[in-house]
Amino acid sequence: MAELANHAVLHRASDNDAADAHALPPLTDIPVGPWRALAERAVEANGYYQPDWELAVDASARGRTGAAALSAVNEAGQLIGLLPVFPMQRIYKLPLPALVGAEPYGTLCTPLLDRDAAEDAAAQLLRQARNAGAHALILRTMSLQGPAMAAIEAALARDGLRPRVLSAYARAALDATRDADELLRDALGAKKLKELRRLRNRLADHGAVRFDVARTPREVASALEIFLNLEAGGWKSKRGTALSQHAGDAAFIRRATVAMAEAGGCEIITLHAGETPVAGGIVVRHQDRAFFFKIGIDQRFAKYSPGTQLTLDLTRHLCADSAIASADSTAAPGHPMIDPIWRERFAIGDVLIPLRRRDPLVPVIHAAVRMHSLGYEAARGAAHFIRSGRRKSG
Repeated sequence: MAELANHAVLHRASDNDAADAHALPPLTDIPVGPWRALAERAVEANGYYQPDWELAVDASARGRTGAAALSAVNEAGQLIGLLPVFPMQRIYKLPLPALVGAEPYGTLCTPLLDRDAAEDAAAQLLRQARNAGAHALILRTMSLQGPAMAAIEAALARDGLRPRVLSAYARAALDATRDADELLRDALGAKKLKELRRLRNRLADHGAVRFDVARTPREVASALEIFLNLEAGGWKSKRGTALSQHAGDAAFIRRATVAMAEAGGCEIITLHAGETPVAGGIVVRHQDRAFFFKIGIDQRFAKYSPGTQLTLDLTRHLCADSAIASADSTAAPGHPMIDPIWRERFAIGDVLIPLRRRDPLVPVIHAAVRMHSLGYEAARGAAHFIRSGRRKSG
């Protein structure tokens, strides 16, 4: 276990390091076996920080490669905490001494903390970041009300510090312990369900409707290609965000899904009308939680609401699985399709964690992140305004 203990030791970097003259070990230095064992013991599930997923992201995903590792070990040398990070300069293009949790494509940056030593693990991660020269740690899309955040708050309190919530929102989640039919009736009502059944019957005019779940590595590899084709044929392709449009992203998802399927950590769901796939999705599993990563539909069948139909079948599938207690939609807040169906809410936000007391640089880092966020939202709003065709000429 000496190999793991060495990961907590910082190494000297070049004088060109934008944050400090220290560097953390690369994420790829973390042995997969201990990492996988930590994921199974994690106090809070995060399917996207499992090694088969995050290492695939780190290897080739566009803009997400080459992460460093904040790691924590106990006295026996056992890995008890892990958080992939990037320097703030890489994410925000600002040379300020802060580290940012690596966004693993799945919009959840909750660190892996051992359930039996969560507070100590969090304290070690923060101390390692501080020793690396960081004045703050920024966790984007962090679970705000779970046990991981509670452990971080307790570790900060030891040093008289408190986290700063930069933004917060609630996204759709599923209580998979409920009866699916009762849940859907409560969520959508009899009238909406009747309309969806009518659309499903119309979809059946194109062939018998069936819901398939690919689980084995071979099944997943085959079903993934169907999903990629569905996604590339829709609006994501027009926005340039379809996975198959970028070689690195395509390589990441092919590697991650098949590797995770080896241990039952990934499923590809597909809705068919006859022999034609009309909707598909990728589902990641970790502990007793599922994560609805992405969805793709055949736009030719859009009038039958194939994405909604797929989600109804997924809801029944997850509620019937005794191993799954909840599901995170990983969707944007207010998502028009899934929010009305999955009525539970999961608190998510961006958090700035100060690492030193009365540090004058923390307000500077806070303001920089805030200004960056405002600029991003303005640019995003302008792009939406232009795409919607509402901008007036002249």
